Amino acid sequence: MMERVLVIVAPGQGAQTPGFLSPWLEDPSFADRLHWLSAVAGLDLAHYGSGADTETIRDTAVAQPLLVAAGMLAALSLYPQPTDGFGRVGAVAGHSVGEIGAAAGAGVITAEQAMVLVRERGRAMADASAITPTGMTAIVGGDRDEVLATLDRHGLTPANDNGPGQIVAAGTRQQLQVLADDPPAKARLMPLSVAGAFHTEHMAPAVEVLFKLARAVSTHDTRTRLISNRDGQIVHSGRDVLERLVTQVRSPVRWDLCMQTMTDLGVTGILEMPPSGTLVGIAKRQLKGVETFALKTPDQLDDARAFADKHGDDASLIDSTPTWRMLVSPSKGTFTQSANIPIDTLLVPGMVIGEVSNLRGSTAVLAPHGGTIVEWIVEDGDLVSPGQPLVRLHPESE
Repeated sequence: MMERVLVIVAPGQGAQTPGFLSPWLEDPSFADRLHWLSAVAGLDLAHYGSGADTETIRDTAVAQPLLVAAGMLAALSLYPQPTDGFGRVGAVAGHSVGEIGAAAGAGVITAEQAMVLVRERGRAMADASAITPTGMTAIVGGDRDEVLATLDRHGLTPANDNGPGQIVAAGTRQQLQVLADDPPAKARLMPLSVAGAFHTEHMAPAVEVLFKLARAVSTHDTRTRLISNRDGQIVHSGRDVLERLVTQVRSPVRWDLCMQTMTDLGVTGILEMPPSGTLVGIAKRQLKGVETFALKTPDQLDDARAFADKHGDDASLIDSTPTWRMLVSPSKGTFTQSANIPIDTLLVPGMVIGEVSNLRGSTAVLAPHGGTIVEWIVEDGDLVSPGQPLVRLHPESE
């Protein structure tokens, strides 16, 4: 029987539409939970998700908390007992702000921590956007190399790389106007209705705000594979996930690499949380043969559960106990130890134990917390898959 792998994804800003939460609010349990998250966010999310107009929910400080809350609560409706999902979901990923919801779904942070982070993220990004007039333009079609060369020539950043034929440029309004006057050949430009140049250095002030908050956030290592939109790597360390959530605000979203990792995992089904459609649309064009499901309304939940059951083998090799930690492979490739490191070796935090190499390059494997080696799960020279455990550590006291 062919192995089945389910990936659950959460969309980013721009996916929201007026009234998308209205049918969900008919469920008293969903409405009560949203009321709680609204208290944490300091926003009336029920109003914004059901009664506000397009322009209102375009506001960065509103859109981001609304998206994260919607995704987390829909996932809870799908898996009322989250532990049921940890062993059956092959991986989770989120596009831009959706990664905060994905991190909560993977057990790295709580829903309340996620809402505080996204509340401050939205505010800080809105403030950063007010410093300089900036924006974003989607580039559809054209030769990839020529598109990237054109952006470089105009001083623009490829802020979202969603795969062949789908790159979003970001920069100042003046730079975007120059791009409009001198576009890549055979490409169509679509200015986006966003407040600023997200995922560029223009967002550096927001990163400073989030770093201060993150120092006080407690985390747990992931309970299932989490695909980072910074580089498509599998991230297991909770602190590493949090650091990436902070710095991704000014770093390009490499959704193309996330999809490559999904392919490496052998994904057979992609389920998108509401407001869904964007990411499964990309997947349909670029991951041929992979089934998709866009969860939009609660009357689809039974079908969504059937879809999850169909693709949700006991796919996650990651387990979690308080007595030991695992280091996992960040990507598909060949594992090579940096040296002969025997069992019972005490690793200092940040020590490199080896690397995983493939055609795209080599990635170092770090011991972020340190610890004593209890067991080598793979041997030097073994082929490994994304998220595969490499070594088991007994953590040192922290």
